[in-house]
Amino acid sequence: MMAAAADGLGSLAIDTTQLNMSVTDPTAWATAMNNLGMVPVGLPGQQLVSDSICVPGFDPGLNMMTGITPINPMIPGLGLVPPPPTEVAVVKEIIHCKSCTLFPQNPNLPPPSTRERPPGCKTVFVGGLPENATEEIIQEVFEQCGDITAIRKSKKNFCHIRFAEEFMVDKAIYLSGYRMRLGSSTDKKDSGRLHVDFAQARDDFYEWECKQRMRAREERHRRKLEEDRLRPPSPPPIMHYSEHEAALLAEKLKDDSKFSEAITVLLSWIERGEVNRRSANQFYSMVQSANSHVRRLMNEKATHEQEMEEAKENFKNALTGILTQFEQIVAVFNASTRQKAWDHFSKAQRKNIDIWRKHSEELRNAQSEQLMGIRREEEMEMSDDEDCDSPTKKLRVDESALAAQAYALKEENDSLRWQLDAYRNEVELLKQEKEQLFRTEENLTKDQQVQFLQQTMQGMQQQLLTIQEELNSKKSELEQAKEEQSHTQALLKVLQEQLKGTKELVETNGHSHEDTNEINVLTVALVNQDRENNIEKRSQGLKSEKEALLIGIISTFLHVHPFGANIEYLWSYMQQLDSKISANEIEMLLMRLPRMFKQEFTGVGATLEKRWKLCAFEGIKTT
Repeated sequence: MMAAAADGLGSLAIDTTQLNMSVTDPTAWATAMNNLGMVPVGLPGQQLVSDSICVPGFDPGLNMMTGITPINPMIPGLGLVPPPPTEVAVVKEIIHCKSCTLFPQNPNLPPPSTRERPPGCKTVFVGGLPENATEEIIQEVFEQCGDITAIRKSKKNFCHIRFAEEFMVDKAIYLSGYRMRLGSSTDKKDSGRLHVDFAQARDDFYEWECKQRMRAREERHRRKLEEDRLRPPSPPPIMHYSEHEAALLAEKLKDDSKFSEAITVLLSWIERGEVNRRSANQFYSMVQSANSHVRRLMNEKATHEQEMEEAKENFKNALTGILTQFEQIVAVFNASTRQKAWDHFSKAQRKNIDIWRKHSEELRNAQSEQLMGIRREEEMEMSDDEDCDSPTKKLRVDESALAAQAYALKEENDSLRWQLDAYRNEVELLKQEKEQLFRTEENLTKDQQVQFLQQTMQGMQQQLLTIQEELNSKKSELEQAKEEQSHTQALLKVLQEQLKGTKELVETNGHSHEDTNEINVLTVALVNQDRENNIEKRSQGLKSEKEALLIGIISTFLHVHPFGANIEYLWSYMQQLDSKISANEIEMLLMRLPRMFKQEFTGVGATLEKRWKLCAFEGIKTT
């Protein structure tokens, strides 16, 4: 196998146009030998076998092959020589030396076999030598392959030759199969067929192991340098506690840019046990400084949350614009499929338009589903916020606002029912159209549309159930308010009856008119006190001058907006005056004054909107 590999590689440097030269022509013979890299008769100093016959690109200084992937020689069945191309035929020529002549074997015979190449092999076995061959003749033949360090000849017509480098062994293997004849003698003792093979020597294996260990050391050293380069830097050492260092650390804790480093040092000191009676006050001040950063972190968190909400709103607006454009495109396709324009298109154009229309409808439905999901999430968040309100806040809502909410929910319920009926009618129409279609592609498309509409209808039903639950909760709140009103009326009736009874007692007992007046005044005072208590329960007075100022600004703003304004619009206007105010604070302030402000619902379905109006002048007119 190795000889075939060497033969195949050597054939790459052979010019086949030179192989048919006559052997009797010395000039042609010399040219052919030079092309083969061999030494013809009378031309000393040339190489017996060229480097091209051996491994191409082999660097003897590194004992590695360049241009090919490195091969581990310890793997069974693999050697340092890559497999030769099988389609190139190798033709060997006669080689003339001073003392002998080498004749190639019959090209029809199989190439001579070789054993597996040992790792680091520099020694070859040469068998089939002539009986009269001497070491000088052997050295004359094989020294052209490279520097020979030792020749060990046996009496049984074989020898071992050790070369200086590994690549020289491949040149020697090339001579395997040649018939060697000493001079011009025809005696059997002066001829023999050479068999060159790899030999296993302990010196070669020891040198190879030394080189492998050296390479392993170099590889370990390289990996260590690479690991040291990629290893993250160790954290800086933490200084020991002292009053001076504690004063510096306290200054660092106040600096936002150095807070992370300073808090790590403070934690290490506390874990080390540096806190004692003497340093307790100093550590307390540092802990207090660390606590002062909580407000900053919460402000940063609120800023990031606001940015996230703005990003969500921008995404929602962009998605709405995309959905609008999809609706326009689908409308164009639907207009094109009508008979007025459809008849003028060719069959291929109709097919393309139909495919485009289906694709656009699928994308439109997907975008619509995504937008509806976002709106459902917002509604769920709003319902969660409403559920988080305390029962006392719910009792403060005016009866008119509850009635308006109930009415708006009823309208939304009716609109959803109408939409549900429309979807059902559309599903029935799609089913009828499906029965009239015969092509499988259109049937599949209609099935997908029916499934999508069914899913949409299920979502609408779920939304309807949630709205009904909200309606029931609002009704229960309205009933509670009515019960409170009836309770107040009953209390008033009881007081009136008591007043009548008291008057009768006065008349029967003959008390004076002044006593009767005192009783009436006391009864009226009790009734007024009861009314005032009910009013105070529903609404509380202003707590600060800031709230009074806010009420004045909001009243002016709502007065110039007779149709009312939603809480977001009002909050955006108030933020220009006070950037720290929130929408929740404004809404709570408006709910505390039901006689000045009232909340109404406008729109139907998805366009349902809450608006606040100024009703203070209406209260004055009624009074």
